[in-house]
Amino acid sequence: MLFGRRQRSIEKLLVVEDEPLIAFDTERMLSDQGFTIVATVDRVADAVRLIEGGSAIDLVLVDVNLADGSGLDVARAASTRGIPVLFVTGACPADAATVAVGCLAKPYSQRDLLGSIDAIEMAAEGKALTRLPGGLRLFGGGPTTSGLT
Repeated sequence: MLFGRRQRSIEKLLVVEDEPLIAFDTERMLSDQGFTIVATVDRVADAVRLIEGGSAIDLVLVDVNLADGSGLDVARAASTRGIPVLFVTGACPADAATVAVGCLAKPYSQRDLLGSIDAIEMAAEGKALTRLPGGLRLFGGGPTTSGLT
């Protein structure tokens, strides 16, 4: 198809969010945009189980403050498996760069979330980024994010 959607390297997402409305809106919007939502969970234990169980995941979107613990634990589990993590949170942890590719500040628009996923994808492909979505901080070398994998 000549005018179809471009092929993405990030297709399968794990959403870890304990606010039901945010989780529902995020899942619905990303599904409508053609992403596959592997799961939407609200607990650290469930997210870690999916990650360690070998589920095919291209990117984890995780809030830091979860009802049963810290999203940092989810990010650590994903990091050990080579799965990139984007924190979606009101307060990016000081050590986030050690386990994540970036932080997107809440509240964020749908456009900024989609733009953040695109920016992570472009950076992983070694493409230069001229502008980041509002509220996004990428780690690994600033806007060019040369260190992302």
